[in-house]
Amino acid sequence: MHRPVIDWFDAHARDLPWRRPEAGAWGVMVSEFMLQQTPVNRVLPVYEQWLARWPRPADLAAEPPGEAVRAWGRLGYPRRALRLHGAAAAIRERHGGDVPRDHAQLLALPGVGEYTAAAVASFAYGQRHPVLDTNVRRVFARAVSGAQYPPNATTAAERKLARALLPEEEPTAARWAAATMELGALVCTARTPDCARCPIAALCAWRQAGSPEHEGPPRRGQTYAGTDRQVRGKLLAVLREAVTPVPQTTLDQVWDEPVQRARALDGLVSDGLVEPLSGGLYRLPLT
Repeated sequence: MHRPVIDWFDAHARDLPWRRPEAGAWGVMVSEFMLQQTPVNRVLPVYEQWLARWPRPADLAAEPPGEAVRAWGRLGYPRRALRLHGAAAAIRERHGGDVPRDHAQLLALPGVGEYTAAAVASFAYGQRHPVLDTNVRRVFARAVSGAQYPPNATTAAERKLARALLPEEEPTAARWAAATMELGALVCTARTPDCARCPIAALCAWRQAGSPEHEGPPRRGQTYAGTDRQVRGKLLAVLREAVTPVPQTTLDQVWDEPVQRARALDGLVSDGLVEPLSGGLYRLPLT
């Protein structure tokens, strides 16, 4: 499968800024944090602004973590901004400001898990690691395992399969990782796969089995409207816009229901996204 998938990628890959050579390892890392649970079109403008302001890890580490939360904007899941700030600080302290090449050192950075470490090592440094995001897992489930969808959580069997499918040569393995991810994002999609455009349709075990229908992708969780997530987002939006600490009375106007509002604010404080001050004031964290 390697050659047809990589050839397809060479012809059809999107021109994304974190794929360009000038992005470097820091650009790749920033993109991987931002792209978790967030579509590319929402990430692009924030990514460009982020790299313009903080072109190196040390630039981000030199500013308070609250500035990372502020710049994160409306990407959602803002704890990712704090984790990225923590990773930048560790890179400055442990690695002289350069994103490490070694997979184990990447994995030791705060906020960096197995997927992110493998992605940075592969996409930034051309190394040979299995990179298993949702798109890759779906491609492998269909093409190799004959299942319409992968399991809800990554399994040991999936990791073993991903390692077995890796090309032996490092540069080819890194290209394969990027190519399978793009194939899942653009062609082998969750609900409407475009098999006519797939470079390995003739090899796909799921198609050879007659494309049997199985239980679909996990249903989305509760809707956003009316949830604590929405209230947290509204509270953070006020704090991001403020240049001075915000009084409780201002935050009280964000949401009418006081119990839910207080719960959301307490959650933001517990997560380190908001810092309470004396006198009923709140601000984004400085430390």
